[in-house]
Amino acid sequence: MGKTVERIAIERGHQITYIHQGGQFNPNDLSEVDVAIEFTQPEAAKANVLSLLEMQIPVISGTTGWLEEKGEADAAAQANQVGFLYASNFSLGVNLFFVMNERLARLLSDYPEYVPSIHEIHHTGKKDAPSGTAITAAEGVLASYDNLDGWTMSEENGKIEISSERIDPYFGTHEVNYKSPIDTISLKHEANSREGFALGAVIAAEWIPGKVGAFDIRDVLGL
Repeated sequence: MGKTVERIAIERGHQITYIHQGGQFNPNDLSEVDVAIEFTQPEAAKANVLSLLEMQIPVISGTTGWLEEKGEADAAAQANQVGFLYASNFSLGVNLFFVMNERLARLLSDYPEYVPSIHEIHHTGKKDAPSGTAITAAEGVLASYDNLDGWTMSEENGKIEISSERIDPYFGTHEVNYKSPIDTISLKHEANSREGFALGAVIAAEWIPGKVGAFDIRDVLGL
């Protein structure tokens, strides 16, 4: 993702002034940075984002697997009067998929014979499971299903089940299924490359300067 983000940013007329290789940030290295785009690992994301926000550098983060701690970053953005934008997926197509998923969930929630579930497939290098995109899709379903309390990766009653596969080469496939004894209704998004994710992140980086507080990609896309 980093290489693809770098290429697209340069193609759109931006300059890459610093690439972080791990460890502590040196403020001197970031003196010419207008926006930071953070795609790293779950165990590093929180420290990266908080450090950048404390230096009042706007941050675009696409690292998944650390959502339990994201609230600290939201608060830090407001406290430091700077913008922070997190998205589990920056693709326009995926975010349209999210909107359609929410509308379908509202419609089908009136028909209890249709039981929702989610399946996702990614490449073997992806560290977290389920994917952040799958969790976001689950949250879109849960908003309309009062009888479901959260998500699970096992057969746990009262929750929406998410299943994951890791297969090469996969850029990301997400499918929401509503299965009844008679038939199944499915909504699916399949990425063909990383281009859509990277382009969305760069567009978000172009949008965030001057903003204060926490945002998501729907704010950028107007969805």
